[in-house]
Amino acid sequence: MSQQQITAAGTVASGGALRRRLLYAGPAAGFVGLAAALGWGLTRNPRELPSTLIGRQVPTFSLPPVQGRALGLASTNLRGEVSLVNFFASWCVACRAEHPLLLAMVQSGAATIHGINYKDAPVDAARWLDTLGDPYTRSGADRDGRVGIEWGLYGVPETYVVSADGRVLLKYAGPLTEQVRDNTIMPLIERLRHGGDGQLP
Repeated sequence: MSQQQITAAGTVASGGALRRRLLYAGPAAGFVGLAAALGWGLTRNPRELPSTLIGRQVPTFSLPPVQGRALGLASTNLRGEVSLVNFFASWCVACRAEHPLLLAMVQSGAATIHGINYKDAPVDAARWLDTLGDPYTRSGADRDGRVGIEWGLYGVPETYVVSADGRVLLKYAGPLTEQVRDNTIMPLIERLRHGGDGQLP
């Protein structure tokens, strides 16, 4: 066998070994990446959903008032003070669960809350607020869900913390609880009221 033939054979063998190493290395690298992603995910609160709105101005919108209410809600109303924007619906069971907490927050002066009624029949929304109580300073009727889409709504209820200059600083999906209010919502509101940057600890 010539030196040329030996070199060629060695090259073929070496190439085959390289392909086998790559074949095993590919899945291993993929597993490491997946494990890292899952590990990061487990450290996150699934209710504090990522949003492209965080740190940005609220979407431009203008909604008529919920039936029986005098004041609708527009993006221009979300400036001048720290506030919460709460998406709700009369057909939403979880909304009913969080409603007493919203009323308590308003009655104690803890927060200004505005409501966006999502894909609801006007008479049902009015009856719901008349029966359970109305915690909202202003409430807009998003009958077709267009404003919800602009806010990146996953479902109801969802609550957003909005700074005095109209920026979205937190998105929370699901019904608010006392723990979320005390450990997440109110600390952020207090920091904003005292000139903080709105970053979560």
